[in-house]
Amino acid sequence: MIDMAFAYRRSDEFAGKVALVTGSSRNIGRSIAESMAAGGAKVAVHGRVALEEAQAVAQTIRDAGGDAEAYLADHVDKEQIEAFVAAALQRFGRIDHLILNAAIREPATLTDATWEEWRRVLAIDLDSAFIYTKACLPSMIANGGGNIVTFGGANALSGAGTRVHVTSAKYGMIGFTKAAANDLAQYNIRVNMVSPGSIADDGVDPGQGGGGRLGRIPLGRQGVSEEIATVVRFLCGPGGSYITGQTLHVNGGLVMY
Repeated sequence: MIDMAFAYRRSDEFAGKVALVTGSSRNIGRSIAESMAAGGAKVAVHGRVALEEAQAVAQTIRDAGGDAEAYLADHVDKEQIEAFVAAALQRFGRIDHLILNAAIREPATLTDATWEEWRRVLAIDLDSAFIYTKACLPSMIANGGGNIVTFGGANALSGAGTRVHVTSAKYGMIGFTKAAANDLAQYNIRVNMVSPGSIADDGVDPGQGGGGRLGRIPLGRQGVSEEIATVVRFLCGPGGSYITGQTLHVNGGLVMY
C-alpha cells in the first residue's frame, strides 16, 4: 500500500496564486486540482460535459478550507474556452498556473480513423493548448511570471497501434512545450510536460500477464493519480524554479528516456 497523503500536504506555497486545471472533474485532473488547493492555490475546476462532477470537486476543495469554482467548456470550441478563462479571471482576478490535463484517448488505427475523428482528437489534445495558453498569457505576463504544465504520454515517444491521432497530438505537444518554453522564458513563465504511464484510476486495463503492459513496467505496478499530481505541484512550486522546456516521465520505468 502506498501512502498518498504527501500529495495533499497542506502548505502556503501557492498562497495568493490561482491555478486553472483543465479536465479536473475526475481522475488525474481532480487529484491535481485538490493538490494545488492543498498548497494554497485558488482553483478553477473544469469539466467538458459534466458540470456536476466539476462542482463536486470544487465543493470538496471548499470543504477543506480552500477556494474553487467549477466551469464547463468544450475543447473543440474556441469561444467556450475563451469564455471559461474570462470567467475565471473575473472570479479570481488572475491566473498563475495553467495545467493542460484534458485529453481524449479514443482508439483508431490509421486504416480506420476518419478525418472527423482525427480533427476532433487534435482539437482537444493539441489545438486547445494553444487557445488556453493565449487566453491566459496576458494575466501571467502582468503577474510577472507563471507556469504552464502540458501532458504527454508514453506512447507519444514509443509509438502505439490504434492511437494514430492521439500519438500524433501528444508528440505535437512535445514541440509546443519546448517552443513555448523558449518564447515565454523572457516573461518568467516556465513550461514543462508531464508524461504519465499506466495510471490505475484512468479506466485503462494494463493487463496482468507478462505479455500485458503491467508485465513491462519495471516497478511492477500501475501508478495512481496522486503521483502525477505531486509531480505537477513540484513543477509549479519553488522546487521547480529552474526547470523549463522539460518532459518528466512518470511511468514506473515503462518507457525510459
